[in-house]
Amino acid sequence: MNTVTEIFGSMVFNDSVMRERLPKDVFRQVQRSMNEGRRLDSAAAAVVANAMKDWAIEKGATHFTHWFQPMTGITAEKHDSFLAPVGGGKVIMEFSGKELIQGEPDASSFPSGGLRATFEARGYTTWDPTSYAFIKDGVLCIPTAFCSYGGEALDKKTPLLRSMEAIQREGLRVLKLFGNEDVHYVKTTVGPEQEYFLIDQGVYERRKDLIYTGRTLFGARPPKGQELDDHYFGAIKPRVREFMQDLDEELWKLGVMAKTEHNEAAPAQHELAPVFTTTNIAADHNQLTMELMQRIARKHGMVCLLHEKPFAGVNGSGKHNNWSITTDTGVNVFEPGETPAENAQFLLFLCAVIQAVDDYQDLMRICVASAGNDHRLGAAEAPPAIVSIFLGDELNAILDAIEKGAPYGSREKELFKVGVHVLPKFPKDTTDRNRTSPFAFTGNKFEFRMLGASQSISGPNVVLNTAVAESLRQYADRLEDAEDFDTALHDLIREVIRSHRRIIFNGNGYGEEWTREAERRGLSNYPSTPDCTPYYLAPKNVALFTRHRIYSEAELKARCEMKLDGYSKVLHIEALTMMDMLWKDILPAVSACTAELARAANEKKTLAGAVDVSYETRIVNELSNLTASAAIHGRALETAMEGLKNQHESLAVARYYRDRVFPAMQSLRAVVDEMELRCGAKYWPYPSYGEILFSVK
Repeated sequence: MNTVTEIFGSMVFNDSVMRERLPKDVFRQVQRSMNEGRRLDSAAAAVVANAMKDWAIEKGATHFTHWFQPMTGITAEKHDSFLAPVGGGKVIMEFSGKELIQGEPDASSFPSGGLRATFEARGYTTWDPTSYAFIKDGVLCIPTAFCSYGGEALDKKTPLLRSMEAIQREGLRVLKLFGNEDVHYVKTTVGPEQEYFLIDQGVYERRKDLIYTGRTLFGARPPKGQELDDHYFGAIKPRVREFMQDLDEELWKLGVMAKTEHNEAAPAQHELAPVFTTTNIAADHNQLTMELMQRIARKHGMVCLLHEKPFAGVNGSGKHNNWSITTDTGVNVFEPGETPAENAQFLLFLCAVIQAVDDYQDLMRICVASAGNDHRLGAAEAPPAIVSIFLGDELNAILDAIEKGAPYGSREKELFKVGVHVLPKFPKDTTDRNRTSPFAFTGNKFEFRMLGASQSISGPNVVLNTAVAESLRQYADRLEDAEDFDTALHDLIREVIRSHRRIIFNGNGYGEEWTREAERRGLSNYPSTPDCTPYYLAPKNVALFTRHRIYSEAELKARCEMKLDGYSKVLHIEALTMMDMLWKDILPAVSACTAELARAANEKKTLAGAVDVSYETRIVNELSNLTASAAIHGRALETAMEGLKNQHESLAVARYYRDRVFPAMQSLRAVVDEMELRCGAKYWPYPSYGEILFSVK
């Protein structure tokens, strides 16, 4: 049996493989391209392509694909074989530098938000040399960016790479001010914790709602849910353990550092967390993780659900984006350090994040918005839709001292001044984690907890990188021209703390008190996707993204359009699915149950007129009333859907779904769930919540 160290990265064209197979000068070029963003020349690309092809064939690959991430949120691939004819019925295995660098898939069926016309089918994929190629299912997968014929970004990767360049550019400017001349590049690193559900495939295939929408549109709560907290961190069931072992092995082969796995709070819910890696690679790895979870679950007779709220009344699934900034010299800028200069550097980068999150609260909310995540944000297992930062008591007290020019701690004899007094060693975990906070400082990183389980991490990290890059740009512009650096630095940090303190909140984010307090502070609160999405195009946000060359205004408008369109389409499919389930399955089943009870009551009366049939009579009456009510609510949903013909503009359509269609869906569900509690189990057409959540042994 192969050991973990033997299989880890065995299907990845990584540094060790390249060092072994590439000439030294070409290997150095590739490393400069990966670390410093330099372009690889065509001659070097040809050498890399040939080495990559030989390695892949030795591993059993016969095809290659440009593996890209369109704005569907999932990955896409078109396979081409290495075969090339040479005459006489013979072939050779061939792969050129041109084929490595650029591909041309059909772009006409991918969402573009109006960036291209329907008849403009051509799109381009371009090799991303900063992310390693890998072999999956016997196919060499080459991570690529995806753009339109006109050059606009049609994918998740391109803006992420742009944002990483932005934070590197501005981060280097700031680090040089502190004398870090040996730093050559800056990168953000991410460790995304992935939550998911595992349910039996048999029950899944009997639920139309799960098949069509990924969540249950109907379902009465079972007698037992997560009340006893007996699933969280509990012993992992054998079937799930086998799945996790297979998943780990496949992820390790692809170089994904799957590290921690455990049962989550809800029945049938689990989590996997990897080790931190560069943000671009982390995004690729998370896409692979979600794909493999779903595929490997099927091998074990299960289905992996990644919807943010597949079951009402139990916890939904999120994705915690643990984010930090590091240098090529191995420094994490969110480690306070032990000298005044390091302390001041830490405080300035901390201020950059505080300012970024405050200035761009709307973007922080937009980047995690979706129809699925709207169910979860603000519920008792997820952060609220109001964006705030948790720093903990000790760090908050330090900022207070700086802002007020007051002593920090009993041992300080003089006023606190950045760069003069040594910031006390700030160890990890000086305060408890705040699970109600959307954005929490957790030792030497920030945990962005608002992401939905199914979404790509690229969008949120684009916002984080770009917003922080903007803060750093402003700081560098100011400090580079300062006559007295220490004084200017101290004044800057005090100003930032004073101007952006409102975004810092260390309390309970679930309470109504916080909603009122956030409003008093002037913080934004956008409960739904249609509420926040229009702010994509707020002048300050357009200026941010265009200034740092992340999105053009046209690319921003496209993403705004696609988010609204995606929201509306999800609710449209859900509404149609509800009506299909209601008219074709649920009402006929309940009617059959009611008729059987009525027949039973009549037969009892025929046998013995004085027999008590109060149970049958009561249930018949209750089910008959509920059936009539469900039919009325079903027609109300149909009427709401018919009203869509009067809505045309994308924002108006999304708002109509939020205000008219979704409430009609909720009203219908309430009646149907009550029917399920009254209807005989043998008549109810779908597996119950109890069957679904407790089916995997």
